[in-house]
Amino acid sequence: MSFARFVVVAGLSGAGKSQAMKCLEDLGFYCLDNLPPVLALEFVTLAQKAGIERLALSLDVRTQGPFATALGALADLTERGIPFDLLFLDASDEAIVRRYSETRRRHPLERDGKLGDAITLERRELAPIRARADRVWNTSAFSPSVLKARIVAAYATSAGEHALAVHVVAFGYKFGLPLDADLVFDVRFLSNPNYVDALRPLTGIDRPVAEFMGELPQTGPFLERLFALLDYVLPHYAREGKSRLTIGIGCTGGRHRSVYVAEALAAHLRALPEVAVTVEHREVMPV
Repeated sequence: MSFARFVVVAGLSGAGKSQAMKCLEDLGFYCLDNLPPVLALEFVTLAQKAGIERLALSLDVRTQGPFATALGALADLTERGIPFDLLFLDASDEAIVRRYSETRRRHPLERDGKLGDAITLERRELAPIRARADRVWNTSAFSPSVLKARIVAAYATSAGEHALAVHVVAFGYKFGLPLDADLVFDVRFLSNPNYVDALRPLTGIDRPVAEFMGELPQTGPFLERLFALLDYVLPHYAREGKSRLTIGIGCTGGRHRSVYVAEALAAHLRALPEVAVTVEHREVMPV
């Protein structure tokens, strides 16, 4: 069985390999980072047997001796007739020094505090891999969002994978906020259907509650402003490289007002380009 897409990521330490692997994982690739080269062929064979369609692999180029070399591992894959796309990430010495200074991490080849010597040594050792790469990107001026955009453009296989995944959660404040919420909107200022006897056993999905909410004078202006805000910020979140956004809509019990607003918001967002929407009504038990 051959892979639909198999990407091997290599490059200089500090050039963005780990970030690239995270981006590929967001695209649905099965990713393994810093694999010893001697295990590459065995792992790829196992991935084929497991039916994995998209695989991304980052080889540990620092290991030699019994761990073999990355170049040898790539040769083994080629000899077995396993096609792959080799992405090599490069960067200027100045950019790498700046990034290590900002993160305060140590370069894997650094000895006696001589970062410049470590970069020179790694660049020399990786030259043969760079020479056989299918793509070479200089990431010196890349922000994380730019790198992600390049990864998506090169390796996404469908239009949906370019989309920002927005998860809308209706919740009740008395049960606590969603732990993963990026944005939270409190709709407890709207009149509560729970105090209407006929509406109490229903939820915001039911037509009588929806009609009640729609007739409130505050509902329309609030939704209009909420939609406008999200229409503005969502493209900026996507541009900054965010792949998933969770929006919490909260009321007291999480059954009426928040559910109604969450459904209205989801319907609006589904009409936007490059947005994939899911909805959860946390406090409404499934029937």
